[in-house]
Amino acid sequence: MIAAALAFALTCVSLALLLSLYRLLRGPTGGDRILALDTMVINAIALIILFSIHERTQTYFEAALLLAMVGFVGTVAYCKFILRGDIVE
Repeated sequence: MIAAALAFALTCVSLALLLSLYRLLRGPTGGDRILALDTMVINAIALIILFSIHERTQTYFEAALLLAMVGFVGTVAYCKFILRGDIVE
């Protein structure tokens, strides 16, 4: 039963990742593209966690944590660049 739930979750998160990629490529404004990229980072974290559960190992949890930190910093930097035109003041 858990294998079926994991397969369903992996399928749903993969579909969400593809839809976010579509919004990233077609987004009419920069804000839409930043939001799509942040959503893609969250979906990638979910895929890593689901894969780790599937493999029954804890080694991928650290990679997910690092990706979350890098994704947060990247989103803040992109937003600051869109708002001010410069990242470092």
